[in-house]
Order: sequence, then structure tokens, then C-alpha cells
Amino acid sequence: MPRLNYRHLEYFWHVVREGGVTAASDVLHVSQPSISAQLRKLEDALGYELFHRDGRSLTLTHEGKVVFGYADEIFRIGRELTRTVEGRMTGRPMRLVVGVSSTVPNLVTFHLLAPAFEMDDPVRVVVREGPSERLLAELAAHELDLIISDRPVPGDSRVQAFTHPLGSSPVDIVGPPLLAHRLREGFPATLDDEPFILPSEGYALRTSLEQWFERRSVRPRVFAEIEDNDLINTFGEAGGGMFAVPSVITEELRVRYALEVVGRAEGLSEEFFAISAERRLHHPAVVAITEGARADLFSA
Repeated sequence: MPRLNYRHLEYFWHVVREGGVTAASDVLHVSQPSISAQLRKLEDALGYELFHRDGRSLTLTHEGKVVFGYADEIFRIGRELTRTVEGRMTGRPMRLVVGVSSTVPNLVTFHLLAPAFEMDDPVRVVVREGPSERLLAELAAHELDLIISDRPVPGDSRVQAFTHPLGSSPVDIVGPPLLAHRLREGFPATLDDEPFILPSEGYALRTSLEQWFERRSVRPRVFAEIEDNDLINTFGEAGGGMFAVPSVITEELRVRYALEVVGRAEGLSEEFFAISAERRLHHPAVVAITEGARADLFSA
């Protein structure tokens, strides 16, 4: 096979990303016939047709999808290389853009990102919080380097993304001191008909909690359903009721919000994941985050 021409591969990558030769021509400032000729040369070099052609309409063949997956990873790594080298040569920090699902507690996010701040080479972390669907779209558009979530990539997602498990944490039930002390003996049966603050629908922990209650025939009285993790902490501190937290941050929440532990929800855990556009992680800060989570934060 002839050596791969990366210019031809780049043209192919732009055609797929932009949705056609015309749009790619506008982005690359190269004539449409020239791009079409380069695509043919790439197909000849690889020995496969990469597109089904129907007039001006182009759809990827099976081989085309495979090649695009590799091309996407190649050019992503190239961008990471450029950012890293530019940062080191100019003295500017390496840039890492992280999308964080709004269902991940803020303290968990901080501890997950901490290894990036401790690297020898300085890193500037840009954090964007939002719903998982929006973050996946931004990842596909190469606007994010990484997503941190409490759920893996959905099986029916149209976005090509890869899930990297970071670890799981046991779950503690916490609440204001007087309530926690009263309910501690006999837990978890004592939760029955007592005020409880649930995370909103869409939280992985919400589903797990409801299943855990069902298995133990416990029916707390739902005081509130709250979307924001910090607001849940505030409601709990003010006496609104008990709520569930991953044990990796229990002690910090106990001190910050004057809360007490009612008990450990045995058999219940909360999982956390890193989601990337590539199968193998290359960005130095992303590698530090994933390795730190597995070796330290969730090592137990």
C-alpha cells in the first residue's frame, strides 16, 4: 500500500465533518473539483470506496466510517500536540476544557480535577457544566477534551464517544444532627415516613435510591426534589430532611454544612465516568485525572 497522504485524509475528514464537498470547500478555501480529486486519491491509496455517491449526496460506507474514526482521533491528537507544545514554548499553561454533568456533586468534580492542578507543567482548566446531552454534542464538535458524568455514554447515542470508568463510591445517608441522631439506631428501617430530599429525575443516584428503598421496604416522606447538589446540601443543613451523598465527600459535607451521618446505605453505590472522543486517552491532564481517580479517590 502507498504511504498515507495526510493532506488527503484531512480533506476527507473535513468533508465528513462539514457534511459535504461544498461546505468543506468553503472551510478549506479549496475548489470542489480539487477536493473531489483528493478524495479519489485517498480511496485509491486505501483500496476502498469511502462514500456511497448518489448525485451530489455522499454517505459513508462501512470502510469510510472506520477511516473517519481513525482520522478524527489523528487530528484530535494533533490539536493536543499543538496546544501542549505552544504552551511549553510560550510559557502559557496547557489548556484543558472539561464538561461536567450537572448531576455530579461539585466536591467530587473538584477532587477528580485535582491531579491536573498538581502536574509539573501548569494547566488551565476550563469547566463547563450542563446536561449530558449538550455536553456530548460539544464533545463531538471538539469543544471539550473530556466529560465527567455519573452515567456512561447511552447505548443509543449518535455521538461517537468512549466511556472510561473512574470508580465508584459507597453512599451515606446524612442529615441535620438532631434528626440523624434520632434515626441512627435501627437504620435503615427508621427512614420510614421521615423527611427525605431526593435529587431530581435524571440523576443516576435518584434511580438507585428508589430501588434501594424498595428492596428494604422503606418509604421515606419526600420533602423535596432538587436539581442542584449545593441546594440539596443547604436544604439538609436547614433541617429539611435527610439525603444521600457519595461517601468520598461525606466528611467534607459534614464539616461544611454541620451534618451528621445517619448510616451507610449498604449495597448502594454511585459510579463516575470520564467520557472522551477517543478510545485511548492522550491529553496529559486527562491521563492524570483518570489515573488519580482510580489510584486515590476511588481506590478503596
